[in-house]
Amino acid sequence: MTRALYLVLGLGFTGLGIAGAFLPLLPTTVFLILAAGCFARSSPRLEAWILNHKQFGPLVRDWRAHGAIPRKAKVLACTGMAGGFVIFFLSAHPATWLALAVAGVLGLCAAFVVSRPSGSRPGG
Repeated sequence: MTRALYLVLGLGFTGLGIAGAFLPLLPTTVFLILAAGCFARSSPRLEAWILNHKQFGPLVRDWRAHGAIPRKAKVLACTGMAGGFVIFFLSAHPATWLALAVAGVLGLCAAFVVSRPSGSRPGG
């Protein structure tokens, strides 16, 4: 039962990752990292497919091995978070406390992304 749940979650994360490759504010790599983790517990064949994928495999492998996020991905992630916040702020007209809470959460997420190594070597 647990294996089936991980398989379904992995397939869902893979779908979101594929959608993120085409939708500007939806992340791709983070969903594929989650999918690979789920497939590691449910389907070695699908895990290998993600890890060996020409485009996304190196990103997922670098994350697993070193917690690394390439500079370009950091810039895109932070730009996407900032853009998403602007759209949220302008379209939802949130209360000040809610805008500050969302900005704080996004700021913490951006700080985490920026704090990760940029290459496949720690510190690189």
